[in-house]
Order: sequence, then C-alpha cells, then structure tokens
Amino acid sequence: MSMTQQAEPAVGRPPASGPEQTDGRTVRRPLVIRLLARPEVGVFLGAVAVLIFFLIAAPSLRQGSSMATVLYQSSTIGIMALPVALLMIGGEFDLSSGVAVISSALVASMISYQLTMNVWVGVLVALFASLAVGAFNGWMVVKTGLPSFLVTLGTFLILQGANLAVTKLVTGNVATDDISNMDGFDQAKKIFASSVDIGGVEVKITVFYWLAFAALATWVLLRTKYGNWIFAVGGNKDSARAVGVPVNFTKITLFMLVGFGAWFIGMHNLFSFNTVQSGEGVGQELIYIAAAVIGGCLLTGGSGSAIGPVFGAFMFGMVNQGIVFAGWNPDWFKAFLGVMLLGAVLINLWVQRTATRR
Repeated sequence: MSMTQQAEPAVGRPPASGPEQTDGRTVRRPLVIRLLARPEVGVFLGAVAVLIFFLIAAPSLRQGSSMATVLYQSSTIGIMALPVALLMIGGEFDLSSGVAVISSALVASMISYQLTMNVWVGVLVALFASLAVGAFNGWMVVKTGLPSFLVTLGTFLILQGANLAVTKLVTGNVATDDISNMDGFDQAKKIFASSVDIGGVEVKITVFYWLAFAALATWVLLRTKYGNWIFAVGGNKDSARAVGVPVNFTKITLFMLVGFGAWFIGMHNLFSFNTVQSGEGVGQELIYIAAAVIGGCLLTGGSGSAIGPVFGAFMFGMVNQGIVFAGWNPDWFKAFLGVMLLGAVLINLWVQRTATRR
C-alpha cells in the first residue's frame, strides 16, 4: 500500500464500531439524569403523588366541581408564587408579599368608598401604591446593601400596622365598607373575580390568569434578555455587573413584579368578597415562598423555573382542599405543608447532586 493511499481521508465511511472516545468533559449523560437536572421535575412527581393519594383518600375530589375548587385555591397561591419565585431566582426574598395583598385591597376599597368615586379609580391608585412598595423594597436593597430579608421584614411590619391603624381611622372598623353597589364594581368583578362555565362546572377566572402568567413567566425566563439577567444576578451579581447586566434595574423590577402580583390578588379578594379584613395576609408570604421552594427555586438564587412553582401551588391547593374533602381535622394542614417543604428541599438537594455527578 502506497503512502498516498494511507493518507487518503475517510470521507463518507461509516464510523467505527465501539464506544465513542471522549475526554470526560463532552460525555452525554443519560436522559433520566438530564431530566432530573430540571428543577421542576421533582415537584411534578410530588404533585402527581399527592393528587393520586387524595383521589384515593377523598373520592369526592373526583368530581369536576371539587377539582375546580382545588384549582381555584391553587391559583390564588400560584399567581403570587410566580413573581416571588422570579425574585428568588434573582437572589432576593420579599417577606411583605402577604400583607401587601391586603394593603392593595384596602387602598382600592377606601379610595373608592370614602371618596365616593368609581371603583376603577381605587383600582388604579392601588396598582400605583403596590408598585411603589415594590420599588421601595428594591431600592432599599440595592442602595443600602442590606439583606432583602431585613428590608422586607421592616416593610412587612409597617404594612401590617398601617393596614389595621389606617382602616380603623378611616372606617371606624377593622374592615372596609361594602363597595358592591358602587359604579364600576360589576365590570371590575368580571375581570378579577368572575367564573367561566366549562361543561357545567364553574371555574374561577383566576385559574386561567394563573396559567397565562406561568406561560408568560416561562417565556421571559427562557427566551428573553431579561430572563438571562434574572439568572445572572441571582447567580453572582458582581460577575453579572462586570459583563454589563443592569443589576440594580433587574432587582428593583423584580420587587415591583411582586407588587404587581400583590395588587392582582388584592383586587381578586376585594371583588370576590366586596370588603376586606385589615388583619389578614399575615403568614401568606411564607406560603408563597414555600411554593417557590417546593417548585425547585434555590434559596441561594440563580436557579429555578416558573413551571415548578405552578406544581408547588397545586400541591398546596390539593392538600388544603383534600384534607377537607377527606373529612380530616384541618389542623393538620400546616403539618402537611411542613412535611412537603422538607421533602421538597431534600429532593432538590438529591436532584442537584445527581445532576452534577459525573
């Protein structure tokens, strides 16, 4: 055989049989391992397990109306859990989100009733107030360098006290007045608190908002520059700033997104019940954060998804309503939530270690 023949390239020849040679860095991991690397896979499996469990333990849940109730309960948690999850991916917390929901509803109700104006005026003023609270939280965090835990804890206490004190001062009671007879109420109720008939089952409109917001948040995280900024500032804000990411803008707008979520749920509560109790909302912020953590968002930031918190909120709604339909003592609800939270943290830890193991 000549030297020319030996050097001839093997174009078009089939690859040699046997294992592909790699240097250990380009090896393709099995599909199962790659799926486990997704932060929402664990909570999805958990949600399926919880669903199956309660469908067996509470047969009445198999009815369409019962499942609609579960979805409604999940949606009121899930709509707020989405911006809270995005904020956590960005490396921050907001402990004021629960009372901020009540604050927005109180502002809308009192502006409309006490000033005898169209309820839409109160709705718009409440939106501005909610965004302002979020902007204040974000500004304090980026300008002072204080942990968001401390900043939003202060905001939580301020709003909690103001909700009760201002409501008593303005209305003389701990609750706002009924606004159901005011101009614009019916139109606002259709947008924020109506129901849709599907096959004879009344499904609350918040369920559709919840799914739409989840799809939008997923698109933002995976397909936009802003989504890249969120992951970058949550992973390492100094490195992100070094490559041109607007860290301050990203963090402030994430807090404002939480404010928007608080406004939306606040309006739903107001137009569902026509009045607002000023002392409510305390403790809900932990539910929102827990739904995000169960959904795969790391407490350290830089990792997570928008789909995971959807399943996390669904698990909360299923447990909350499943206990009732099963006829169990509702006092066990918080115990179930604690078990789910610890289980989710352990699963997320195992998933991380499995996904990063060579």
